[in-house]
Amino acid sequence: MFVIEPLTERCRGYLPTATHVCIGVSPFNSYFTTARLRRLADWAVTRFESVHFFVPDMAAAHTLRALGYDLDHARHKARRQGQYVHNKITTALRALGVEDPAGLVWGMDRLHRTPRYLALFDEVHLRYEEDESFRAACLDASHWVLEHKLPPGITATEDQLREAVRYFLAELPLFIDAGGIAGHRVSFFVYHQRVAFLERFFRRELSLQPTGGQGFLVVREAAQDRPGTQLRTGAVPAQEAARGVG
Repeated sequence: MFVIEPLTERCRGYLPTATHVCIGVSPFNSYFTTARLRRLADWAVTRFESVHFFVPDMAAAHTLRALGYDLDHARHKARRQGQYVHNKITTALRALGVEDPAGLVWGMDRLHRTPRYLALFDEVHLRYEEDESFRAACLDASHWVLEHKLPPGITATEDQLREAVRYFLAELPLFIDAGGIAGHRVSFFVYHQRVAFLERFFRRELSLQPTGGQGFLVVREAAQDRPGTQLRTGAVPAQEAARGVG
């Protein structure tokens, strides 16, 4: 069983009509085991008409570069890990009887052949260059990522942040309009953690905002909540989240 937590009340309002979900899978995150991916896939294909998994595979090379890898090594490591994650997802989907499971996985190569993604990618980069406040929020998000990967007591330099933020900018089009990329009007992006940038983004506090109909769900297994711990405000069990959907 999963606990389903809409990030905002606006997101909650999309639950009855959403037809699409995009599940973000970080390439170097041990959280995404094959077993957990299968449970996520089972929940998603049962709940939604259309399902995609997003793996920012080659974009991960920017994070590796920020951590000190040379360009060739970073690209090789990102490509190898990305393929490993792709394989885990397709294995999970195939076990559920999904036809063409590879077609449900969005990697960077595929997205860069998708007009809607490319248009959003250009918009994100233009806003990053021209809007100081938006740029600061993106760099702060990348700082949060790097501080969990650098040795204790080490702070990311400006050069590291400028490299690492390219990973985040590659992800942003999916937060803006994953549904539009997939051809659906009402959609959710799914991840298992709350992220400060996305809290602000989906509260529409930044100059760049999600499209109407694009929501965000924090989806985590109920077992992650310790006995006696109260769920966050707004959390709903998976069964309730599924009601009202045709």
